[in-house]
Amino acid sequence: MMWENFLIAIALMLILEGMLPFLSPHTWREAFRKMIEINDNYIRFIGLTSMLIGVMLLLIIS
Repeated sequence: MMWENFLIAIALMLILEGMLPFLSPHTWREAFRKMIEINDNYIRFIGLTSMLIGVMLLLIIS
């Protein structure tokens, strides 16, 4: 059961990640161009914030 939930979560993540390049490839490309210019520490901050929000959502849901 745990593996099934994990695979469902991965599948949903892939669907969400694939929506922007499918619907608007130009916007996706521009976002990556801008990402190259961003400082590494800021990218780490964005990643940390994203992980913390994910953990909080998991705590609220379960």
